Amino acid sequence: MAQIDLSTVVGGRTVQPALPIVDGSSPTPAELSFQSTLQKFVDANVSLESSEGIKTRERVLVQMGRLHREWVRSVAIKRGLSPDAADSAGGELYTSGSYRLGVHEPGADIDTIAVAPSFCSRDDFFGSNYVPPGDAMDEGDDEDGEQARDPDSLAERIRRQPHVTNFVPVENAAVPILTFDWEGINIDLLFARLSTSSIPRNFDIDNDLVLSGVDAATEKSLNGPRVTNLIAALVGGTEQRYQTFLTVVRLVRKWAKNRGLYSNKMGYWGGVNINMAVALVLQLYPNACPASALRKFFLVFKSWRWPNPVMLTRPHDAELGLQVWNSHQAANMRQVAPMITPAYPAMNSTLSVSRQTLQILHEEFCRGHGIVDKLYKDYQRGAIDPADVESGGMWGELFEPSDFFIAYPYYLSLCITGPTLHDAQAWAGFVESRLRKLVSDMLGRSLPLSKIQLWPKKFDVCCADKTALLTHAQRANSITYFIGFRVDKLRMRGEQLDIERQLSNFRKFELGRFHPLVPGMDILPKSFGVKELPTICFDGTYEGGKLAAMKRRRALIEADPKRIEAKKKKKLAKLKRKMEEIQRKKREAAAAKTEVVDEKEDEGDIVLGAHEGDKPAEEVEHSPNESRKRKREDDESHEDEAAGPDGPDQNDEEEQEEAALEDALDMIQDGDGVSHHKTREEAAQMMQKLLAGELLGEDQQAAAEEQKPVDADERDARILRGMGIIVSDDEATVLGGNIVLPWRRGGQRMLAAKKEEEGESSNEKIGAVNGGKRVMMNFKTQFDVVELSASGKVVDKGDEDFSPSLKWTGRRPGFEFKLGERGLGYYKTGRPVVIPSNVAYSK
Repeated sequence: MAQIDLSTVVGGRTVQPALPIVDGSSPTPAELSFQSTLQKFVDANVSLESSEGIKTRERVLVQMGRLHREWVRSVAIKRGLSPDAADSAGGELYTSGSYRLGVHEPGADIDTIAVAPSFCSRDDFFGSNYVPPGDAMDEGDDEDGEQARDPDSLAERIRRQPHVTNFVPVENAAVPILTFDWEGINIDLLFARLSTSSIPRNFDIDNDLVLSGVDAATEKSLNGPRVTNLIAALVGGTEQRYQTFLTVVRLVRKWAKNRGLYSNKMGYWGGVNINMAVALVLQLYPNACPASALRKFFLVFKSWRWPNPVMLTRPHDAELGLQVWNSHQAANMRQVAPMITPAYPAMNSTLSVSRQTLQILHEEFCRGHGIVDKLYKDYQRGAIDPADVESGGMWGELFEPSDFFIAYPYYLSLCITGPTLHDAQAWAGFVESRLRKLVSDMLGRSLPLSKIQLWPKKFDVCCADKTALLTHAQRANSITYFIGFRVDKLRMRGEQLDIERQLSNFRKFELGRFHPLVPGMDILPKSFGVKELPTICFDGTYEGGKLAAMKRRRALIEADPKRIEAKKKKKLAKLKRKMEEIQRKKREAAAAKTEVVDEKEDEGDIVLGAHEGDKPAEEVEHSPNESRKRKREDDESHEDEAAGPDGPDQNDEEEQEEAALEDALDMIQDGDGVSHHKTREEAAQMMQKLLAGELLGEDQQAAAEEQKPVDADERDARILRGMGIIVSDDEATVLGGNIVLPWRRGGQRMLAAKKEEEGESSNEKIGAVNGGKRVMMNFKTQFDVVELSASGKVVDKGDEDFSPSLKWTGRRPGFEFKLGERGLGYYKTGRPVVIPSNVAYSK
């Protein structure tokens, strides 16, 4: 196989991929056949821009470019430049995102950047500091009640165009922006001011020197087109590879939107993140067809070792004084799922991703991989309906809408209101950019919730309570977002969740930054049970509306493997109790020497108690021959499962495929080019800790300590320290690290009562508490029991002959300690572990 060169030259600099190629082979006939089914689905379900729509977009961009150059020339004349200098000042529009790559959908917006010379300021762009001549009090506002703008500003020139509607300037954002609709096409226009005196037609925006002397807002504005151009160059080695990139990006965008994962500001992935993720997959598998690349996409990000960063190329420093992302920086060490932009200055494009949203993303990656992998195997075996193969409908399951509105028992609606349409649009945009902080940082961390999810799509309705004091205009100019959550019953105190404190802090510290904050701008919460949700949540998602959604919810609950397993356990416990009752009656009958029952009774229940009652429940249900037959069938089924649906060869192929990907992930390097040196087991453990929140906040330092290599003795000592047990003579007596807190005893008793109801012995109850003096503790290794004096010296070492102060219970797991005044200890690797005498421990 010929060597594949994925390097490219952009902005005068040669760019190399950060990861090696995993598989550069061409698609197999089986993969090409599988691809044909995907192409049929794309043709039928993925909408492309019509030729008329493309011409409209091009016409709008041409008109905007003309307005932009006229504005630059007018500013140059105002600054005193000569007419020739003003004519040569230029000014260019650059596009980024989906439109620049060619993957935009009908109705999608266009991300545009107006690049201007140094003499053009942001005030000239917005024209917001304009004071009209005459009486400013009377003429300072236009006919719509908005602040008057400089008629020569670019914002005002655009606003007064006859085909421009929904014009909203956002000047107080970190990256100021103009949003408007021009001939029905939504435009997001940013402003970039360079340090040069002119912007010619052939200006190279990809050269790093264009960032010399620019401000922070310009740096972020230019990052969009520079990153998009670099992504296109990295996947544009061949026409076939670029077409594969476009197809997979369209499919992943459709999947993310249907599953509620498409919104960077809400904490999920945005367009640039999807572009980078698909580009990375094509770097690993450069010759894959779209169907194989889509399958690899889910495999790669299902297996990705977060918080290792996703990088298309290693960050480089052009030495212009701009901050380049580095994994060793303190601020970057707390980032959950970093995805680093390839252009200088490298930055994390997924800062908004939190532990809660990463958990949801990971679940969806696993779901997507399971569906596509099963489709591929079933297609190879011919186990798919030919009609679905012919129409491409076999792919429909992957793109099914999310079951968000039936997946949670409780929901919270947030209604964002404003006094007028103009105020409501500006206010809603500001609140939307901060909703993720309310959900992940405030509600997710401070409330006893096991899971919380923000649905990123808004509803143009007001779901506030009818008793809320809202005007008709506020209800008309409002939008609503929904949040689903599950309560952690073990951490729950009381019967109600109080979110007033979190909402108050959110209004005070986050929303209070909005300017100007006028009366009527507010955010109103309302709680719902899943059956109380308004019908608008289900319209357009489920055919049949809310009723069909509730039926699907019931079907999903009944098909839940955990629920099925719980039913099986409950049934088995019931059977065990029945058998115990039969055995008890048998023993009572034998003790009382009852009369021999007649033949009919012997063939009935009492015969069962006399002969089958001594057997386990599993043996009562089946005869020996049936048991052996069942065992043989189970063994054969396990062998079939181990071999996979298509035999050992395909299973080996999957293992080789995953092993090759793991080898590539082993070579992930950070921004300094230093390897992480983590084993695959350590990476998997780190991923689990990240999803559990153990690597965030105050646990960061502890997690870093745990990553250091330690021997077995030190690891055991750390475990014991976490339990509050002394592991050396010079440590203070700290006991109770594993004692159940008083406010959790209710939940512990509830679980214990549940287990007792299911037939488990009282010795196996979880967290049995006796006046706060008893703690359950499981030891990992065997040890010798010793008694200690008041000074901590060994008095007597016991082997099997325990001291009178110890009580042997004869239970199978081990023994129970009843401690005397002198205390008790044990030796492990020569170190005494002192256990105070006022607490009883069970092994």
